[in-house]
Amino acid sequence: QVSRTFKRGSEVPFYVGNLDSVFEKHQKWQTLLPRVTPFYAVKCNNNLAVLRTLSALGTGFDCASKREIEMVMSIGVTPDKIIYAHATKPQTHIRYACAQGVDMMTFDNEEELLKITRGHPNAKLLLRIAVDDSKSQVKLSTKFGATLGTVGSLLKRAHELDLDVKGVSFHVGSLCTDSVAYRWAIEEAHHVFEQARLIGFHLDLLDIGGGFSGHGLEMVLNSKATVWVIALDEFFPADSGVRVIAEPGRYFVDSAFTLALNVFARKKVWSLPINGNGLDTMIMYYVTSGLHGAFGDIKLYPDKKHLFCAPTGTEPRYQSVIWGPTCDGADRIMDVWMPELNIGDWILVDNFGAYTIPLSTDFNGFEKPTIYLVVTPQIWKMLNFKGYFGIFDIGPHFIVIQSVVDVWRYFFLNSYSSYI
Repeated sequence: QVSRTFKRGSEVPFYVGNLDSVFEKHQKWQTLLPRVTPFYAVKCNNNLAVLRTLSALGTGFDCASKREIEMVMSIGVTPDKIIYAHATKPQTHIRYACAQGVDMMTFDNEEELLKITRGHPNAKLLLRIAVDDSKSQVKLSTKFGATLGTVGSLLKRAHELDLDVKGVSFHVGSLCTDSVAYRWAIEEAHHVFEQARLIGFHLDLLDIGGGFSGHGLEMVLNSKATVWVIALDEFFPADSGVRVIAEPGRYFVDSAFTLALNVFARKKVWSLPINGNGLDTMIMYYVTSGLHGAFGDIKLYPDKKHLFCAPTGTEPRYQSVIWGPTCDGADRIMDVWMPELNIGDWILVDNFGAYTIPLSTDFNGFEKPTIYLVVTPQIWKMLNFKGYFGIFDIGPHFIVIQSVVDVWRYFFLNSYSSYI
């Protein structure tokens, strides 16, 4: 079906999502962090097939709103598999969580405690604390988390309100480069456990947050896991009765999705050369998804500059600008040196499953990328056996393949000319 679409000259951008990759990441997580139960961050990629796959594997879900709770419960996820991990929630969303039996939720201030008292007095609460996130690309502790100096008063207030505080949560920020930050955060969480015990609470849940990298992670996670295991064993040993969870998002889906962009227009302009005299040729390319589409968060993650690095080869490279399709003059995705492309060529962007699909809009009337999903028969049978997929659930964009390496041969019939 997809190859026929290309023969008709389709220009619509699309993703290919590999559910085998999601399965493999889950297996690696269980091997490297057996004590830590993952609660997948729905906000990262809310594709229903991804959610169903993770649900079939027994993963919990980190939801941040009423709509996300609705989404995961619509596929059969039970309330005990959901944590409402947003420290500041609308009152109506708190009431909805209560009505659905979603009890686990976070807080970081007294006003939130009062809202919870009114909307869900039987909630099982986790106090989110602010921790050092200085080594992370995206920092969260300015916006969320109680400082250690306010923890005592918050716990006392929760006790006065007869609320049930069950644990502590933290988030060291997205793409943290310093594994020691987790140790410090775990140690600080242990101090909060001790304070809570003196006030009269019995805490038995630790949430170490998310932000884990999504590709090339096995080596990194292996080294970090060593630090985490040591810290957890020191402050929360296995016989302590404390359950440990995390909120990975990009870890599961980033490397599972590839984006295909069509070059629908281009023009050559002159630019000043880096060295020498005269003028150089600069080529501007216009592709079918931009900052209002799949690249909505590219300004937040500078590491995504690697997405458009030129492939190796002897072909000449030109100073190039890649623009999104809209009339917005700021819809400029990237400046890069790359080989010359032609109208009709396709650009493939690897490692693009995190914070892309949920952020896409149809601004200016440009279509959101279509999502195609591929899976090998082994994983398909496992999921189908559990009843998670059916012909009416998946629609026309689901393909069972014999081998993941056949994916792009299937899609393009060897007709694509550039892989960037």
